[in-house]
Amino acid sequence: MSENSHDGDSTPATGPTHAPDPRAWVAPLISTIVTLPTGLVALFIGGLTPMACDSCNGAAADRFDASFATAWTVLCVGLVLALIVLVAAWAVPHQLRYTARRVGLALTAPTVVGVTFVAFMALVDWP
Repeated sequence: MSENSHDGDSTPATGPTHAPDPRAWVAPLISTIVTLPTGLVALFIGGLTPMACDSCNGAAADRFDASFATAWTVLCVGLVLALIVLVAAWAVPHQLRYTARRVGLALTAPTVVGVTFVAFMALVDWP
């Protein structure tokens, strides 16, 4: 048996892709700085939305209330999904071979907030 062969009991060779990534924290940190405030602003605006129909009554108020209930659910679920994606970006192992996955998740989190907020605004039947 040659000395370069790999047997089942030894650890695999450490290559450049298995090396630790010293900048692994950068993408999740930038994503956190963008995602959390954006999500809070979306939640704040969503919470103020019912005041748009304070003076509504009758059929307009019923349509608004029904659409707001659905839109609010979409907003809350989307923001929770964005938070899960953000946590996943931080949880990816800090190795060079996972850099693309970490950056992809870091870019997805604020995108989910934006898409969720646009969906919320589109779902509300404004008076």
